[in-house]
Amino acid sequence: MQLVVVRKRYLVVLGVFIILAAILTCNIYNTPISAVYMGSNIRLVPIYNVDTEEKKVAITFDSAWGADKTKNIVDMIKKYNVNATFFLVGFWVEDYPDMVQYIHDNGIEIGTHSNTHPDLTTLDDATIKSELSTSINLIEDIIGKDSVNLFRAPYGAYNNRLLNIAEQDFGLKTIQWDVDTLDWKGLSGIEICERVMSKVKNGSIILCHNNSDHILDALPLMLERLTKAGYEITSVGELIYQQDYYIDNLGIQRKNS
Repeated sequence: MQLVVVRKRYLVVLGVFIILAAILTCNIYNTPISAVYMGSNIRLVPIYNVDTEEKKVAITFDSAWGADKTKNIVDMIKKYNVNATFFLVGFWVEDYPDMVQYIHDNGIEIGTHSNTHPDLTTLDDATIKSELSTSINLIEDIIGKDSVNLFRAPYGAYNNRLLNIAEQDFGLKTIQWDVDTLDWKGLSGIEICERVMSKVKNGSIILCHNNSDHILDALPLMLERLTKAGYEITSVGELIYQQDYYIDNLGIQRKNS
């Protein structure tokens, strides 16, 4: 009789461990419960795209070298009655302050892309903070204080330390992309447009560069095709959730249920 009781207790304990193990392998917001329960380090990720049922996308332009096409990009955005976001490097802002003002005066959102475009993950905390603060100050000296709320890491390189500094020290949301035009590779306007249309979906963030070879050929094609497909084309700030959200381990920003 005693042996039966021991066996039952053993089976109960074994069953509890099996259930606990199963629970710990499950995900919450695509993060393993075990990571939370056991205090493991969770890898932070920026926003790559947004989970939304709305046919809404954001188009972005990284600006680091050259500005001869930027005015035409801005004018085209306004012509098609859409919006966009420019991520500006600090030395670009110093070289083209009038263009920064022109972007802002046309109601287009501006974020920081660092000050000198280094791989920030290779730098110490103080240098990262200097890169961000210097670039933000350069931009805000032109367009006004508290205007910069978004950050795109140079080369798309990030780690937990960088994301924490951006958010905790500067209140910046770090923005990646899920549709890369590869416009910097010299693709034709048609090739860029086709690439975008083959990858875009609700909540996509599209990466372009302000001075790529064929951006002025590609942009009207993209805007026309996206609009015809029923997409609203907007800025990152108008696309993303500003509160009550989480970012899963794939970089998808989702509303808390």
